Amino acid sequence: MVTTTSTTAKLWSKLRAAQVNKVNPRVINSGQSSHLEIEGRSYLNFCSSHYLGFAVEPRLKKAAQDAIERFGLGTGYRTLTGTHSLHIELEKAIAHFKGTEAAVTFTSAYAANASAVQTLLGKDDIVVSDELNHASIIDAIRVAGVRYKFSYAHANMSSLESKLIAASELQKTPKPNGEHPLILIVTDGVFSMDGDLAPLPKIVELAHAYDALTMVDDAHGEGVLGKGGRGVVNHFGLEGEVDIEIGSLSKAFSVTGGFIAAKAPLIDHFMMHARQRLMSIALTIPDTAALLEAVTMLGESEHRVQKLWHNVHYLRKGFTELGFDIGHSETPIIPVMLGDEAKAKAFSTRLFEEGVFASPIVFPMVAKGKARVRVIVSASFSQADCEKGLAAFKKVKSELGC
Repeated sequence: MVTTTSTTAKLWSKLRAAQVNKVNPRVINSGQSSHLEIEGRSYLNFCSSHYLGFAVEPRLKKAAQDAIERFGLGTGYRTLTGTHSLHIELEKAIAHFKGTEAAVTFTSAYAANASAVQTLLGKDDIVVSDELNHASIIDAIRVAGVRYKFSYAHANMSSLESKLIAASELQKTPKPNGEHPLILIVTDGVFSMDGDLAPLPKIVELAHAYDALTMVDDAHGEGVLGKGGRGVVNHFGLEGEVDIEIGSLSKAFSVTGGFIAAKAPLIDHFMMHARQRLMSIALTIPDTAALLEAVTMLGESEHRVQKLWHNVHYLRKGFTELGFDIGHSETPIIPVMLGDEAKAKAFSTRLFEEGVFASPIVFPMVAKGKARVRVIVSASFSQADCEKGLAAFKKVKSELGC
């Protein structure tokens, strides 16, 4: 008989007590389109980052189905039997789409971020990171074990330069191997809570001035910004100026996975040394085929991206005319700022009762006093969908006195 020790008993007691605060997510019984079916009712989907409506796109579904019939489902480790011709084709297509020399895919953008930092930097190198960067970047820096970490005030270029000055002083001291430390500036391209953009041109300028590398996590910019959705680097006309671009394949592309796009020598380095690639399974056959079709479609036409931005401008104008504070959003992420956490939760609950699913964003996802209901816009919305959403926000605003 195994006796439970006092230490493990305390652990189980602590975990059971924490269950009081357990939050159960809404269970979806439909595809991720403009509307979601939840418990037999249809709700306007104002909270999914499937920006282009690809999650239910017939061409993507057919590509996945055809690939299953031809190749089956599973793959394997990329270094053993898991590199399929579809993976090679997808990585070439992504590189062409992004205008980089090469690209490598991962099973998530989270893994891509971890790989980019951990594989490139050692403990004696230096990272300079925006204070509002995504958790995957924060975790990537921790996993890399980098000792010299600087955090600059969000999108504040004076703060960034001050950190780079300090980093440059550290860079003067050689590492034990005689090489001088690398400096890596890391930023989100689009910040997912506020929808604002990193001031990338100035970041690149400072990187050149202080001999630093640049890395951009463009999870919410891929398929959204730039010509035909080529991302934030293209949006700013900085092709070839940013060293590492991280992209998500689960948001605008609506499938799963992530990628790194960069110059060929750097991609070769990641392919040979990134543990998140070497020790993890490859993308499945249907996922890879669907992603290849999504990239193909974006290369064929800008219609979906243009429709997305039409909806963005319409809703942004509507929220502003209703008297809402939408912060500094420059993207399809529109934060309806409410400040008070209880009010944000109550607002979201009332919206749901009105048939609109929009998530409350509260501490610790954002700072206390910065609670909001976050709206994410999709190209799949019709004019009627946009009007319905605005009408629901207007009604709830009046009821709650916001």
